[in-house]
Amino acid sequence: MEKSNLVVGHHTVKPAPGARHSRKRVGRGDGSGHGTYSGRGLKGQKSRAGGGTRLGFEGGQLPIIKRLPRLRGFFNIFRTEYSVVNVGKLNVFDANAEVTPQSLLEAGIIKSVQHPLKILGDGEIDRPLVVKANRFSATAKSKIEAAGGRAEGI
Repeated sequence: MEKSNLVVGHHTVKPAPGARHSRKRVGRGDGSGHGTYSGRGLKGQKSRAGGGTRLGFEGGQLPIIKRLPRLRGFFNIFRTEYSVVNVGKLNVFDANAEVTPQSLLEAGIIKSVQHPLKILGDGEIDRPLVVKANRFSATAKSKIEAAGGRAEGI
């Protein structure tokens, strides 16, 4: 393999022409177009140094953040979101079929295979199936096994 004379490293990469703009230098004389009031207009709270209002301020009117009922309690950011399917929905499969998240997706029972699958016990199952899921409720497992099937963890 022949070595190229062109060396591309992090120090040779440049942004596309026109992608970078020079900084607006305000207060540098009237000839610049940004002199005198430096783009802040005349007088008032927003013209002063450190001026302006806090985030969410609505001119003294009760802000929307205070008008709305607040979210109370605890929100667990680490919770696992499951795709849930009740055993009653598994009757669409033929007897002795293997039910996997992929087959449930193809049957239109779940919307995506991104989330782990959990089988819940609502409804009745009338045929033996081999069900493969991440989790099973105790009633779902007993109903699948009562119908002559198997509940297997993934």
